Amino acid sequence: MIVGPRDADRFAAAPPKNLRAALVFGPDAGLVQERAEKLMKSVVPDLTDAFNVADLSEAVLDADPARLSDEVAAISMMGGRRVVRVRGAGNGLAGLFETFLEGPPGDALVVVEAGDLNKSAALRKLFEEDDKAAAIACYADTARSLEDLVRDALRAEGFTIAPDALADAVSRLGSDRGVSRRELEKLALYCKGQKSISLDDVRAVMGDEAEARTEEASDAAGIGDFARLDLALERLWIAETSAIAVLRGAMGHFQRLAQVRETVDRGENIDSALKRLRPPLHFLRADSFKAQLRNWNGEKLSDALDMLLEAETLTKTTAVPNEAVCGRTLMNIAAMAKGRA
Repeated sequence: MIVGPRDADRFAAAPPKNLRAALVFGPDAGLVQERAEKLMKSVVPDLTDAFNVADLSEAVLDADPARLSDEVAAISMMGGRRVVRVRGAGNGLAGLFETFLEGPPGDALVVVEAGDLNKSAALRKLFEEDDKAAAIACYADTARSLEDLVRDALRAEGFTIAPDALADAVSRLGSDRGVSRRELEKLALYCKGQKSISLDDVRAVMGDEAEARTEEASDAAGIGDFARLDLALERLWIAETSAIAVLRGAMGHFQRLAQVRETVDRGENIDSALKRLRPPLHFLRADSFKAQLRNWNGEKLSDALDMLLEAETLTKTTAVPNEAVCGRTLMNIAAMAKGRA
């Protein structure tokens, strides 16, 4: 049988009692693993239970095809139904599973994990056309399913998430369900002790971490927010981000400020000037960027860029700790934004 994407998670959590085998396949390896494990846990809650879970690979079955029937027919020492897991399956196993589905003894649930299989793939067609088997495709999450994933994962940890933070989190996820889960786990750990997750939390922790934290430090310096800058730098150093990378990120940021400042000074509308930036400015940073423009004129921006260039030179030519040079420079630039330098 074919299990559609909308029904896949519900099916995996509570498969039919008469299901003998399921093929979980697709380009999203993390989602394949997640749904396969959900299927297996519907029968055996503890997947580390060696008495009730047999873990095989295509190579093992190629070398010993009888191993599949042996494992399926084995009786659990502790009672109950067993699970046979087959990882990394390909079309080469289609003949073996065709024989298996014809009715060998045993009641174990067989869960087969495979990569992306086209519609004509023999293994896929076999599971789709047999009423005792199921084929579950796993494709990359959509924006809507990612929103549900983020909300559900964080709700389970006792968090709510602000709308702008949710939008930003979704924009950073989606290539692989396993990666998405790990990013959300990091976010929950980072926000431990809080009840709600903000945009700042998401940008500090999730995906493109070095870039996001560097942008946070640049924005804090540009707006003159010392406390925010201090926290952003601390997080950068904890993440072992290179001080030179932070300085170069800040240079890029202030060059973009200078570009827009010059355009606006010539009489162009700010929103129009922002639209011309390449690469485009993330929409969630637009308000901060506009606020920074009010703090800076062309002369001050030129001075800030000179300071950043000098700081990079110092990191390469002196024994002064790079983090100290970078931090002092950005703090001085924050003071300039406040009109204190």
